[in-house]
Amino acid sequence: MYELIKNLGGWLTSGTQWSGSDGIAHRLAEHLQYSLLATLIAAAIGLPLGLLIGHTGRGAFVAINLASFGRALPTVGLVVLVFLAGGLSMLPVYVALVALAVPSIVTNTYAGMTAVDPDVKDAARGQGMRGHQVLLQVELPLALPLIMTGLRLALIQVVATATIAAYVSFGGLGRYVFDGLAQRDLVQVLGGAVLVAAVAIVLDLALSGLQRLLFRHRPAQTA
Repeated sequence: MYELIKNLGGWLTSGTQWSGSDGIAHRLAEHLQYSLLATLIAAAIGLPLGLLIGHTGRGAFVAINLASFGRALPTVGLVVLVFLAGGLSMLPVYVALVALAVPSIVTNTYAGMTAVDPDVKDAARGQGMRGHQVLLQVELPLALPLIMTGLRLALIQVVATATIAAYVSFGGLGRYVFDGLAQRDLVQVLGGAVLVAAVAIVLDLALSGLQRLLFRHRPAQTA
């Protein structure tokens, strides 16, 4: 075990390991690109859907159950399915990552909207606000903490799962995991796993800190 940890430390700190197209810096950039783009696409889908069902109360049963179904989808299986249908490209990877991220965004956005005090919404309507004004000026600002929590959870899930890009011969930190398994190189496999975990932890801490900073003066909302 000591020898393994020593070799892992040497692998992670080697200057040559960080340079070139197969280096950690390049693979890290690829991994972040896959993760951030997939999360942005998922947000573009999940946020409007969550806001709509939270504001209108219509379609909540279907949307929440679809979100739960999305969580149960086998990610690798979905990648293979889209790969067989669409050929070798990054499309299967993005489809799988977006499908993974949308449920957290939808459910947390919906939860944030439903947590807004009905009396606050009634007061806004009593002041003459129209439906879209209540949504944008009252409900959305109050729901933002939970919405951001959903985005944070989605991003961390995507970062942890973006290793599947290497499953269909693309890059990212998963390259070390899959190549290491193929080469029976345990140090490389552990190195890839440690890097993915480190990225997920750093992003989680960064987003958590940003969330606390943005809402430090706001009282907690109660359902």
